[in-house]
Amino acid sequence: MERAQQCFRRATCSRRHKPGRRRDSVASPVRTTLSLSDQIATSLEGWHDWIMSSRIAIDHCVIAVFDWKRSNAFYRDVLGAEVDQKDEWFGHYRFDGWQLNVHGPGFVGLNAEKPVEPGNSDLCFVWPGEIEEALAHLDRCGVQIVAGPVTGEAGARGVGQHVYFRDPDGSLLEFVSYE
Repeated sequence: MERAQQCFRRATCSRRHKPGRRRDSVASPVRTTLSLSDQIATSLEGWHDWIMSSRIAIDHCVIAVFDWKRSNAFYRDVLGAEVDQKDEWFGHYRFDGWQLNVHGPGFVGLNAEKPVEPGNSDLCFVWPGEIEEALAHLDRCGVQIVAGPVTGEAGARGVGQHVYFRDPDGSLLEFVSYE
């Protein structure tokens, strides 16, 4: 409750003072009889607008692997990741502007309530061309297609062509083409 009141004070204070006006020219705030729930709702609307205009984006996701050598080769050769293995328990697969944090066998650290395990991830990667090119690439890499290509609206950009395959640990991966 106290956090909601602080949130409300911050939002209402910023609304009372307009940029470019001197503070002493601002009229005293009008006493309000809004209920606490209305105050919280008003405050949260302001935060929602700020969050929506700030473009929150995913920085990283976490996958787990059994065999570093096999997984490093797959994510590098099939998906084009820059491999940055820190030690036998932790590493990164870096892509353009985001990354996968990789937990190896025996990883101990800050983790989800139910930690990710090898084979239980489901990730979609945007293919930068026609879906037929993605199919040819997977074939050249010796990766078996699980399903597709199929047309669907499951992607963030709307309708696309999807093809599904698995990483060496069994996680479901997908290429989507919007072309």
